Amino acid sequence: MRRQNTFTGFLLIGLGAYFLLRQLHIPLLTDFYSWPTILMIIGISFLLHSYITNEFHNIFAGAVLLGFGIHFHGLTTYRFWLDHWGVYPLIIGSAFVLRSNKTKQGLVPGLLLVVLGLFALFSPVNPGWFHWVYQLFALIEQFWPLALVIIGLFLLKNKKNTKNKRNK
Repeated sequence: MRRQNTFTGFLLIGLGAYFLLRQLHIPLLTDFYSWPTILMIIGISFLLHSYITNEFHNIFAGAVLLGFGIHFHGLTTYRFWLDHWGVYPLIIGSAFVLRSNKTKQGLVPGLLLVVLGLFALFSPVNPGWFHWVYQLFALIEQFWPLALVIIGLFLLKNKKNTKNKRNK
């Protein structure tokens, strides 16, 4: 199997299975007929592609999408699921740690984010200086579409700069 086709193949298999199972109306799987399942399928496809082809740069994206998919599925399906901002740095930090296992990059930020997430989740009383984190997440919740646009523009600009440096 060609390396560039593995992600597409895994994605098509996952999406095909998802829609086939949805058409079959299997009662045991009705909780998975939702958009978080699509995130999980995309994340698993990235992870499978990364590990099978030894192209580890997509581990981070796969782990984040899988983590967010699991979290959002839990929020919409289970009453006991924890709805707290500390879950997000925990997911992102775990993705950094998972990627650093293969690429040897990003271990320190990953561990810091995991510790921050765990501290936020399990600390009975947050210290007074911790209030700025709540304000930051409130701001992110309000303006996250704008943040996506800015990050996308940055990535496009960064890609152009990289191409220009290669051509010189």
